[in-house]
Amino acid sequence: MAMNRRDAIKSVALMMGGAMVGANVILTGCKPEDQIVGLEFSPKDIAFLDEIGEAIIPTTDTPGAKATGIGAFMVMMVKDTYNTEQQQTFVDGINFIRKDFKAAKSKDFMDVSTEERTAYLNELKSSGKTSVAVDATKVTAILGMLQDLTVLGYFTSEIGATQQLRYFEAPGRFDGCIDYTPGERAYAI
Repeated sequence: MAMNRRDAIKSVALMMGGAMVGANVILTGCKPEDQIVGLEFSPKDIAFLDEIGEAIIPTTDTPGAKATGIGAFMVMMVKDTYNTEQQQTFVDGINFIRKDFKAAKSKDFMDVSTEERTAYLNELKSSGKTSVAVDATKVTAILGMLQDLTVLGYFTSEIGATQQLRYFEAPGRFDGCIDYTPGERAYAI
C-alpha cells in the first residue's frame, strides 16, 4: 500500500482527471440523493483512518498523511460525496480491515508500528488473501477507496501542497511560464 512520492503525484493527476468514487459530487456539486441517514464515525474510527493514511503515505523527510488530519478528511468525503452503496462498502471495509488484521496478526491494528501496518496493507493488496471470509472485489474496492482518499486529501492539504509539492501562489491569474527542472518537486495544483 505504501507508494513512493512520484507514484502518489501521478495518482493525484490521474484521479483529478480520471474516475474516482464520489467524483460525480465533486464535479457536479450535487450531493447524492441516496445516503445512509445518520452515518457517524467515532473519534476511534477517525484515529484508525489516520493510521491507515499514515501507512499509505508515511512520514519521511516531509510529514505523512496523519499530519494532515487525513481521517477527518476521509470521513467528510464519505459522508458528503458517497452514495449509500459506497458508504456501506467503506464502513464494511474498515471493519473488515480491523477484523482481518486481528485474525492474521493476533494483534490490534492500532497497537503495531506503521511499518507493520504498511506491510499488511501491501500484502493484502498484492495477494488478496484474507484471514476473514470476504468477497475479493470488496477488498479491492475498500483498498482503492482508502488509497484514493488518502492521496486526494494529502495533496490537497496545506502540508501536501507546500511541503511535499512546490506551491507557487498566483492568485487571480495563470502563469504558465514557471521554470521546472526535471527531478525537482512537482508544483501543487
